[in-house]
Amino acid sequence: MTDSTESGDLRLTGISKTYGGSFTAVHPLDLTVPHGAFFALLGASGCGKTTTLRMIAGLEDPTTGSVLLGDRDVTRLPPYKRPVNTVFQSYALFPHLSVYENVAFGLRRRGAARVRERVGDMLDLVQLGDLAARRPHQLSGGQQQRVAVARALINHPRVLLLDEPLGALDLKLRRQMQLELKRIQTEVGITFVHVTHDQEEAMSLADTVAVMNGGRVEQLGAPAELYENPRTTFVANFLGTSNLIGADVVSAGGGEVVVTASGVRLRLPAGRCATAPGADGRLLVGIRPEKMSLVHRDEADSVPAGRNRFTGTIAAAGFIGVSTQYLIDSPLGPGVEVYVQNIERDPRLTPGAEVVVHWNPEHSFGLDAAQDINSGVETAGDPS
Repeated sequence: MTDSTESGDLRLTGISKTYGGSFTAVHPLDLTVPHGAFFALLGASGCGKTTTLRMIAGLEDPTTGSVLLGDRDVTRLPPYKRPVNTVFQSYALFPHLSVYENVAFGLRRRGAARVRERVGDMLDLVQLGDLAARRPHQLSGGQQQRVAVARALINHPRVLLLDEPLGALDLKLRRQMQLELKRIQTEVGITFVHVTHDQEEAMSLADTVAVMNGGRVEQLGAPAELYENPRTTFVANFLGTSNLIGADVVSAGGGEVVVTASGVRLRLPAGRCATAPGADGRLLVGIRPEKMSLVHRDEADSVPAGRNRFTGTIAAAGFIGVSTQYLIDSPLGPGVEVYVQNIERDPRLTPGAEVVVHWNPEHSFGLDAAQDINSGVETAGDPS
């Protein structure tokens, strides 16, 4: 049996990082990454995610707090003494060495046995066995990325840290490599901690996602939970798109909250409210654009009873292949977004048309009305 020191969780306790005594990149946080998990730190530039990763790797000394692997405190250990390896966006391969020698480098430095066998097994894992003799410049970006992963895994680290490893790849290749990374992590079974600003990448890869904002973890959970039940406007807007509607609470009871917004009556489950209504009886009602449906006003009678609904006018429409994205002006405000799958397109749904927007009340969520409704929009900032 392997003891907890060898197979335990990665734990950050009260860890923080301050530069120059004035700028705090990471506020004190407690975070547990279960052994064998694929964990993502997600956030915009400057949110503190890469600084957190570098403190785990030993490349930054924390101002406060501890880094523990199982029962072992590694906070003061240098990077080369930690059972942790890092894959960077640049890959950092040795250009003068073959794929085989790049992967074997760490084993040779340690004087390890069975180098040929272990390198062969690792190249098979990343599906590069046939390219062992090539140099890095003879490989595609995705192949170079897999060499970097193989080199990082060859010494069997307890934790593999990935710092924006797919950032240099084009969209199609990035999606292919997401599948490859997930396959590799599943096969080797070690803990992966992945830093990214790409919401789709984090949600498709990770078992658990920590959304960071301003050096703090804004919300932590499974990707579906974060998307379906955001607890703050930042998370609601950073993970996809949300329509957020300021409303007055009319009643709350029986597991349901009833609100009015500009005379429009809406319902939502009490269990999907991240907060109780404010002292002024206000709440932000959120709804994802793809959860909404759209019909021409002449088809208003076709809307099922019990749906949330309002009338409006199409201000703009954009065809993006899988769906058409509409902006609707209504009493609730300008620019409500609705995404409609392109299965049977109604030719009447063009700018200027009057429409009825409707959705299942169960798909609504409630947030604190005191929050900034525009938070979550990514802006340029300090390195993360």
